[in-house]
Amino acid sequence: MIRHTVVFTLRHESGSAEEADFLTAAKILADIPGVEAFQQLRQVSPKADFAFGFSMEFANSEAYQFYNDHPHHVAFVRDRWVPEVLGFQEIDYTAL
Repeated sequence: MIRHTVVFTLRHESGSAEEADFLTAAKILADIPGVEAFQQLRQVSPKADFAFGFSMEFANSEAYQFYNDHPHHVAFVRDRWVPEVLGFQEIDYTAL
């Protein structure tokens, strides 16, 4: 199992319609075959600089690669992520 996580901050003002639209649009990622346990998360710790997180799981590396190459993911990154995300950090985990 691979748990794919990303924390990020948007260019949009907090609570804005643009912020809400981005988060709504991101839900398309949950529909990609192989994506399990998709969550959108709001960061609440004052220790971190990022505002949001996405977390999802994949059964194996093949499912994760399918997600990365899927047209919905590629289009979302190109059309929404790149122009709207100010900064991010991505971490992928496997269990010990």
